[in-house]
Amino acid sequence: MSEQEPTVRDMRITGRRLRWGRLPRFVRVLVVIALVTILLAGIPFGWTRIAAGGHLYDEADAPSADVVLVLGAQVAPDGMQPMPFLRGRLDTAAHLIKTGRAKVILVSGDTNGGSGDETTVMTSYLTGDRGIDLGRIVTDPNGLDTYDSCLRAKHVYGVTRALVVTQPYHLARAVALCRHVGIDAEGVGARCDGCISLNLARNSVRDYFACSKAALDAMRDRRAGVESAPSDAISAALAGT
Repeated sequence: MSEQEPTVRDMRITGRRLRWGRLPRFVRVLVVIALVTILLAGIPFGWTRIAAGGHLYDEADAPSADVVLVLGAQVAPDGMQPMPFLRGRLDTAAHLIKTGRAKVILVSGDTNGGSGDETTVMTSYLTGDRGIDLGRIVTDPNGLDTYDSCLRAKHVYGVTRALVVTQPYHLARAVALCRHVGIDAEGVGARCDGCISLNLARNSVRDYFACSKAALDAMRDRRAGVESAPSDAISAALAGT
């Protein structure tokens, strides 16, 4: 039987194998580790999407709830204004209040964040730039991360149902965590006017891997980074609306 001529496909496969084999061993190991890491991270990423399924909305289609939970983000270098990501969240929350879909805003962030006092900036922007009555705003200065914000909203401020506002790349993870701790959470995708495409892509990649930490926090029912006595601030604010 005569030997068959190698096909173009065969030659391409052989070429790829030769190139792979010529790479230093440590490079091949790093590539394999990276691929395995990406694949494994897909499991908790998938969990957040399943847990949040049916609970994610655009601003125009958002349901109603007494409380809208706004998750903190970076503030401007001057420490006085929100950056585009945070501004978009606050603009969306203000719209939900003004259209009657929510009554009170719980701003949750890190008062000692790396870029500044997130919650003070959030409150100032809502009252000054968006005209929200200060009596409708409750501040949680110890929402150190998404999980903490959800946990404290439930156990410190007594929130049982809320609209959770953040950008779409972050929304499923936030809703999954809030629902895990016992909040009937509905996610509302925040605006992002002025957000740079590169930053959106980078944050999306970061969130993909952050889902692994979220799943771990949920599995072990991690305690909040800062524990506080129960507060009636939300119920008092609702009584005043």
